[in-house]
Amino acid sequence: MDFTKIEELRTTLKMIQPLNTGELKRLRDEFMIDNTYNSNAIEGNVLTLEETALILQLGITIAEKPIKDHLEAIGHKDAFEYIMQLAADETDLTEHVIKTVHSLVLINDANNRGVYRSLPVKILGSEHIPPQPYLVPVQMEELVHDYTKMQQEKHIIEAIAEFHLRFESIHPFIDGNGRTGRLLMNLELIKAGMMPVNIKFTDRLKYYNTFDAYRNGNAIEAMTTLIANYEVEELEKHIQILAQ
Repeated sequence: MDFTKIEELRTTLKMIQPLNTGELKRLRDEFMIDNTYNSNAIEGNVLTLEETALILQLGITIAEKPIKDHLEAIGHKDAFEYIMQLAADETDLTEHVIKTVHSLVLINDANNRGVYRSLPVKILGSEHIPPQPYLVPVQMEELVHDYTKMQQEKHIIEAIAEFHLRFESIHPFIDGNGRTGRLLMNLELIKAGMMPVNIKFTDRLKYYNTFDAYRNGNAIEAMTTLIANYEVEELEKHIQILAQ
């Protein structure tokens, strides 16, 4: 895949006067709320974007909406803020980091937070069967190890795409794998000097299809293209904001 457009947009962005601290925080908070809504909605959370904003910004409880969904919004926000700090510190992606991100995401499940699953699982709506529990620690260790090599041999977006596909295929946790995986994707994008991306709830079928493409032929192109297109979208949006 040709990443020329992304590199050109990144160069353009660097040449424009940056935002001040307050403006940057406002944009980051807006992204966090939108990202929290979309990532949780993909997994079945019924809060609207507006309700998510009210919970995260004002601490308002939404009547007749599940407490679980409220906690998922708060947990995702905490996990997002955590990965932002990790990115600022240029922290390496390790199993400890992965488990910590998951422990924040799964705020409503004290027994399974940050713990690899001990039960076999099946992904709803998919023919893919994740590995048996005893294989999870081995495959996660291999994945983290392989990711270092991926970064050396591939464009960073390709490396992140392959990591995400393999992570979700291992499905290391009993719950919260999707949200955790997408947060890790953004952690690695930010560390690489790119914009975090927001996979939209409305694009969930396109997103799911990238996993089918990978599992049917071990191809990462579909996921790579999806992430790259979102990256272009975020870069163009920020350039437009700065240009104004």
